[in-house]
Amino acid sequence: MLGQLSAPKNLCLLRLSAIGDVCHAVAMVQNIQRQWPNTKITWVIGKIEASLLLGMEGVEFVIFDKKAGLKAYRDLREKLKGQQFDILLHMQVALRASLASLCIPAKIKIGFDSQRAKEAQGLFTNKKIAAQAQPHVLDGFMGFAEALGLAVTEPLWHMPLTDSEQLWASEKLSAENAAGKPIAVICPAASKAERNWHAEGYSQAAEHLNARGFKVVICGGPTTMEKLLAEAIISRSDFSQGANEIQNLVGQTSLKQLLAVLKLAHLVVAPDTGPAHMAVTVETPVVGLYAHSNPKRTGPYLYPQYVVSAYESAIQRQYKKTAEQVPWGTRAKGKDLMMQISIADVKRTIDRVIHDNYSELL
Repeated sequence: MLGQLSAPKNLCLLRLSAIGDVCHAVAMVQNIQRQWPNTKITWVIGKIEASLLLGMEGVEFVIFDKKAGLKAYRDLREKLKGQQFDILLHMQVALRASLASLCIPAKIKIGFDSQRAKEAQGLFTNKKIAAQAQPHVLDGFMGFAEALGLAVTEPLWHMPLTDSEQLWASEKLSAENAAGKPIAVICPAASKAERNWHAEGYSQAAEHLNARGFKVVICGGPTTMEKLLAEAIISRSDFSQGANEIQNLVGQTSLKQLLAVLKLAHLVVAPDTGPAHMAVTVETPVVGLYAHSNPKRTGPYLYPQYVVSAYESAIQRQYKKTAEQVPWGTRAKGKDLMMQISIADVKRTIDRVIHDNYSELL
């Protein structure tokens, strides 16, 4: 802890990836901005993640393209040449990020506490945030604001979306929703296939949502895996109004367009993946499906009550301990863990979201 500081002239934030973590970091950055509105903030960020956040008020983004190899470090040093930051918030423990921190001139470099400073991050910082007991990733990031002596309140997000991006989403969704039904978005695919639920489960969830009066939309990236999973879900879904009831937007949206779709949605069903956390930033309830990572650490921050989890039982089987007894952040292992998530539990959780938020709408 640095104690109470006067507002610095500038500070730099280093958090390159991933989409979910960057969404958590936005809440921390905007917490700082509310208390230090005149501090200039520079954010060193990954190329894909920057495409989601470009246009964020009061932040200058410097893109670090990890695919460029050594050139990425040379480019970063050149972009920051002649600058001197009062503070660097080093918020990523990967060695790649720590090497990037060497290219960022700053008087004070704040990193994680010794327990969380993996991959020798502590060698690249001169101050540390306070230790925390079993924090959610977002709360861990808020520890950097606390280290600056700032108050931490419930997270608020103001995500950068243009009128054209929101109009695109509105027109895209309304084109196949003449009845004006509420929107349910299924984002079925995570970055690793083992974190995906099965097509049959998603299709039954889609059928249930349709029966409850929702227009179902599937979203995702352009990879072959995501496209095939979407097609499998659609082919298994049997709606009384026809198979075309599901709108397939997989591979058709930029990250900002996807965010605009999620903002218009009334609920989202997703595993541990970036779009689940994007939905949180626009206050759309998320039914989160978890088995490999602890949802208390990485779940949809505003909606822990809607998580359907097989994580705890998997940890019990593999370690003969409860989730609270194993080191925080321990992952459950196995390619079939998501199969332990009950279709009936997911349907019940969807019903709870509807009851809690939309009982008068349907």
